[in-house]
Amino acid sequence: MPEIVNGFDLSIRDEMASQVGPAGIDIAYQRLGKYDAPAVLLIMGIAAQSIHWPDSFCHALVDGGLQVIRFDNRDSGLSTHLNDAPAPNLRAALAGDLSAVSYTLSDMAADAVGLLDFLDIGKAHVVGASMGGQIAQTLAIEHPDRVRSLTSMMSTTGNMQVGQPSPEVLREVFSGPAISRDEVIQQMIRGQRAVGSPGYPSDENEITVRAGRAYDRCYDPVGTARQAVATVASGDRTERLRHLKVPTLVIHGLADRMCHISGGRATAEAVPGAELIQIEGMGHNLPPGLRSQVADLIAEFVWKVERSNLTLSRPAIAPQSREGASRLEPGGVPTSRSVDD
Repeated sequence: MPEIVNGFDLSIRDEMASQVGPAGIDIAYQRLGKYDAPAVLLIMGIAAQSIHWPDSFCHALVDGGLQVIRFDNRDSGLSTHLNDAPAPNLRAALAGDLSAVSYTLSDMAADAVGLLDFLDIGKAHVVGASMGGQIAQTLAIEHPDRVRSLTSMMSTTGNMQVGQPSPEVLREVFSGPAISRDEVIQQMIRGQRAVGSPGYPSDENEITVRAGRAYDRCYDPVGTARQAVATVASGDRTERLRHLKVPTLVIHGLADRMCHISGGRATAEAVPGAELIQIEGMGHNLPPGLRSQVADLIAEFVWKVERSNLTLSRPAIAPQSREGASRLEPGGVPTSRSVDD
C-alpha cells in the first residue's frame, strides 16, 4: 500500500521526457500502474500542475485496472517554461489582438502526443480538466489516431457564449498579485473556497500542502498568462467537435462557478454520441468525497470502449455478433444522466 501523507503518495517520483514533440521541450511526468494496462493520459488546467490531479484519484483509476500518466503542461511545474516568449497580453487577446500569442492549444496538444511518443504509447484514453479538457478536445480533433476515448471534465468548447465563470469568482480567484509562498497559498485557499464543490467539503490542509508543493516546484504567473492567451487564441471548437468520431464522456458539476454547466452541455451536444454526466453539488474541483466516484465513472467508460474495440477487432462470424458489439455510434443522440450527492 502506498504511504499517503497529507493526501500525497510519497512514493511517486517525477520523471523527465526530453525533446518532446515538434517544439522539442522537456515534459515532467509521473506514471502509475502496470505498463500493459490501458493508458489514461491526464491533462490538467490553467495555472495547475500534474500534482493537482489528486493522488487518491489516480490510485482509484489504477485500482480500476488502468495505468495513469499525468504531466506538467508547458509553462507549468517542472516542464519547459517559455521565458523568452513575447509578454502575454490577455486583455488584447480578448479584444482580438493576437500579436502576443506564443502558442495555442494545438501546440499543447502536440506536446501531449510527443509525450505518448516518448513513452512508446500508440493510443491513450485522454482525460482533461478545465483548460486541460480543451487541450484534450483539441488532441482528439487533430490527432484522432492517438486517442482511444475522450473524457472532458469541467470544460467547454471555446464558444465564449457558454462555460463562462461568474464575475464574483473571477474577482475572488484573481484578487490582486500574490508573490510570496504564503501569499500564493492563501490565494489558493480563497480560490478553492470560491470555486469548490458545495456538496463535497474540501480538505484545506491538503489544499495548503498542495499549493506549497506547487509553489516549490515552480511558481510562474507569467507562464499562466501565456496559457490563458493560448486558450483565447484557439477559438471555438464547436464545428470541429461535430465531426469527432472518438468515444466521448463529458463530466460537469452543476455547481461549477468557474466554468458554467453550459460549457459541458455544449460539448456533449456538439460531439456525436457523447455521454453527459452532470453531478449535483460538484464545483470546479475534485474534493475527497468525489474522487473515487469520478474515477469509477471514467474507468467504467474506458473499459466499455476497450471492450468495444476488442469486439470490433474480432472476425465477424454472424450478423448477431456485430449487432451485439458495445459501441458508441457516430451521429448518435447525446445521452445524459445526473449523479446526485
